[in-house]
Amino acid sequence: MADRAGEVPVRVLFIGGLGRSGSTLLERVLCELPGVCSMGEVVHLWQRGLIDDELCGCGEAFHHCSFWRHVGEAAFGGWDHVPIEEFGALKESIDRTRFVPALARAELAADIRRRIIAYDDVYGRLYDAVRDVSGREVLVDSSKHISLAFCLRWSETIDLRVLHVVRDPRAVAYSWSKSVPRPEAGIESAEGTHMARWSPGKTALHWNAQNLGFGLLAHRGVPTMRVRYEDFVRSPAVTLREIAAFAGLGEAVSLPFDGESAVHLSRNHQVAGNPLRFKTGRIELRADDAWRSELGALRRHLVTGMTLPLLARYGYLAGGL
Repeated sequence: MADRAGEVPVRVLFIGGLGRSGSTLLERVLCELPGVCSMGEVVHLWQRGLIDDELCGCGEAFHHCSFWRHVGEAAFGGWDHVPIEEFGALKESIDRTRFVPALARAELAADIRRRIIAYDDVYGRLYDAVRDVSGREVLVDSSKHISLAFCLRWSETIDLRVLHVVRDPRAVAYSWSKSVPRPEAGIESAEGTHMARWSPGKTALHWNAQNLGFGLLAHRGVPTMRVRYEDFVRSPAVTLREIAAFAGLGEAVSLPFDGESAVHLSRNHQVAGNPLRFKTGRIELRADDAWRSELGALRRHLVTGMTLPLLARYGYLAGGL
């Protein structure tokens, strides 16, 4: 592989937070901005794309998608040149939530630094290739995992900017309790044919951990912008203009809205994520408050109690939220 020293850092807008917080919808809308390429949840590319050959957002199987085929060739000389088992072992050795305390230090221990350099090099090559193939200046990675964000913060070839997306944890808990099919998954998929389901208690624990983690990441100096899902669907144009400025696209960027809150979604190449990534055409952005009537009082009170400090910090105790 060629030496990448001296290359212009690739700008990556990393969507962080807990899944089921509206990140796929936000990514789809961001993808409609000029100069933006959305990649989906790249953290799952290695299993769901390379190994399971699941569907890309364009509807083609990963290995049959011309976009990702060109990316693989540009990044690694072809996907078959990626030592996937070796890379998987490397991932397990560094990209896990339990390693966040070590990754958050001012300096890395020698053994961790060695693994981080190797791990970030793979992601850097991938991002570079996506930038070259797409011709876009800003790449959106909606992986969300705090451990991956802490890994990427150490890369000198990645201009990492974090979009910390939060949603009312009671709405998130309700979403995690539902059974949602994964239309992209074949019957042999290692990830299963349905999205994972969690109890409200488990969801609350992960909601706290992920959001506290991204607060720590911002404290460590990584450029971070926090966006509440509820604010985005309430005032999408205002929110999107602020995000565009944060991503370096400028406040004068052309917005994709039809009216106040409708947007036309184009075909995309998101490699993993919510089934919404397969939808194209005009959609209306509106709040989903089904949790208020469907979650149940006991579960709602449990999640509220477990997440109370961050509920207050993020403004969810004001105005009836």
